[in-house]
Amino acid sequence: MRNMPDYDLSTAKWYKSSYSGGTGDNCLEVTQAVPTVVPVRDSKNPHGPKLVFRTTAWAAFVANLKDGTA
Repeated sequence: MRNMPDYDLSTAKWYKSSYSGGTGDNCLEVTQAVPTVVPVRDSKNPHGPKLVFRTTAWAAFVANLKDGTA
């Protein structure tokens, strides 16, 4: 596996899914700050680690969630 470069996400605007519950618990947040990848973080720990996915991998993950295979 190749290492992905570090991305400066300090000024990124993060978004919760429209499917997230109103309490804010157990949510993933994503940002569109980097057009070639999808950074993801835990809403309960916004200053914690972020995962960065290639856009194709993230799209496949979301598609599998929607069809129940993930």
